[in-house]
Amino acid sequence: MENNKLVAILSEFGLSEHEAAVYLAALHLGPTTILKLAYAAKIKRTTVYSVVESLIIKGLMNKIVKGFKTYLESQPPDKLEVILTERQQLLSKIMPDLQSLYNLKGEESTIKYYEGLNGVKTVYESLLQDVRPHDDYLVISYFEPWVNLDPDFFTDFIKRRAKLPINIRLLLQDSSVARQQKEMENALNEKVKFLPSGTLFNTNLVVIPKRVVIHQLEPPIMAIVIENKNVVSMHQQLFEIIWKSIP
Repeated sequence: MENNKLVAILSEFGLSEHEAAVYLAALHLGPTTILKLAYAAKIKRTTVYSVVESLIIKGLMNKIVKGFKTYLESQPPDKLEVILTERQQLLSKIMPDLQSLYNLKGEESTIKYYEGLNGVKTVYESLLQDVRPHDDYLVISYFEPWVNLDPDFFTDFIKRRAKLPINIRLLLQDSSVARQQKEMENALNEKVKFLPSGTLFNTNLVVIPKRVVIHQLEPPIMAIVIENKNVVSMHQQLFEIIWKSIP
């Protein structure tokens, strides 16, 4: 794998770009010096000093003494798994406290914005986590561009949603792809109706008892999540009016 890709992946893990570059250079070089690390990582030597200290604190690098010289050496890659496990264990310990803080919101109204496809996918994952047995899961959607944002994710999302004991109803803009979805409604635990001809939305609307999600399908991809009883109730009633008006 290219070095730039490895740096990007390690950055996702929680390292800075400089830390990732220096760690990869140390893996390649073995016991080495600050000067050689700086050259291999293409980072200023003065910067590498602080980066090395940060990696030592994180347990990914250590100093070794040979004779009268001090060398720097990376920890083996499986140390990353150990660190990740430790972080997961720490998160598990504090999760009850975090959850109790989250629950203090009570009946407050909240509006949250999520930018980018990854943020939007987080919103959809939360829908599956928060919907309860026998809840209504209501959708008004332009189905084709919604799925095409990430076919693998949203196809899998539909399959996982179908396994939940909830009442899924979809109001879709008519299209060949939407027609195919309707043919599978029984298998996917859905009821599908088509919006009147000429209806054109560039957003996806989802309503569950806890929240309303408005997801913009065109760039910039983003979602607005509203948690307010009155707003949820209004959207539920509007959905029912439209649903009952369509044969």
